[in-house]
Amino acid sequence: MLYFVIKNPPFSDGNKRSAAFLFVDFLHRNSRLFNARGEPVVNDVGLAALTLLVAESDPANKDTMIRLIMNMLAEEGE
Repeated sequence: MLYFVIKNPPFSDGNKRSAAFLFVDFLHRNSRLFNARGEPVVNDVGLAALTLLVAESDPANKDTMIRLIMNMLAEEGE
């Protein structure tokens, strides 16, 4: 979701901020915002870095970016 909201902006302004917020909300609604130890799966700096990385990435690297995000969210042992 993060990748698609950034690369195909549905808003006229603030797309990276909106995408980051929607991503955190999505994680929260799906009980994936915190890991089994109660720690956030991504901190503020990591979220900002990931958002900017996706924004600056070449669309040809879409699959790589999506795999990166999925790996970051994977629970330990998955």
